[in-house]
Amino acid sequence: MRSGTVARCAAGFIAAVAWLGLTIQCGSTFQGNHSVSLTLWIVFAYFTILTNLLVAVVFTALAVERTGMRASWIVAGTMLSILLVGIIYALLLHGTMELSGGSAVANVLNHMATPVLVPLFWIIFTPKGQLRWSHPLVWAIYPLAYLAYSLIRGGQTGKYPYPFLDPGLVGWRQTMLSNLAIAVAFLICSYTLVALDHRLARRLTSSRTS
Repeated sequence: MRSGTVARCAAGFIAAVAWLGLTIQCGSTFQGNHSVSLTLWIVFAYFTILTNLLVAVVFTALAVERTGMRASWIVAGTMLSILLVGIIYALLLHGTMELSGGSAVANVLNHMATPVLVPLFWIIFTPKGQLRWSHPLVWAIYPLAYLAYSLIRGGQTGKYPYPFLDPGLVGWRQTMLSNLAIAVAFLICSYTLVALDHRLARRLTSSRTS
C-alpha cells in the first residue's frame, strides 16, 4: 500500500467508521441483556460483525503503518469480504427488520458505509499488479469457515444469524443451495478482482511509458 499521509488518513477514517459501528452495535445489544459475555456471544454470531472487526483491525494497522498488513492481497481479501456483507445485505436482508436508535445507526455503518469505503480505498490507494491467481482460494477460507461455524453453532443452539442459513426455516436443501451460491459468487468476484488488478496494472504501466 502507498504509505502517503493521505492514504493513512483514509485508512484511519475507515477504521474509525468500522470501530464506531461495532461499538454502537455492541452497546445496543448490551442494553438488551446487560451482560458483556452474552453480548459478545450474540454479536460474534454475525458475519457482518466479524468482517467489520476485520476491517477495523486491518485499516487501523494501515493507518499506523504496520507493514505486516500493507500487503495488497490482505487489503483485497478484506475488501472482498466486506463487499460480500454489503451485497448480501442489499439482496437478502434489507428491509427484513425494523431498526431504531443505535441499531439503525450501526446498521448503516456496518452494512452500507464500510462496504463502500473499503473498495474505494482499494481502487485509489492500493498498488495494482500484485495479486496472484492463487489468492482467491486463500480469501475463500474465511467465508467458508464462517458458513461452517454458523451451521455448527446453529445446530447446537437452534438459533441461526441469517434466515437463509436456517435449515429449520428454509430447509436443508435451500440452505445448501444458498451456501453454494454464495461460495460460487465469492470465487467469481475474487477471480474477477485479480483480472481487474492485472488489467489496471498494465494500463498504469502503459500510461507511464507512453
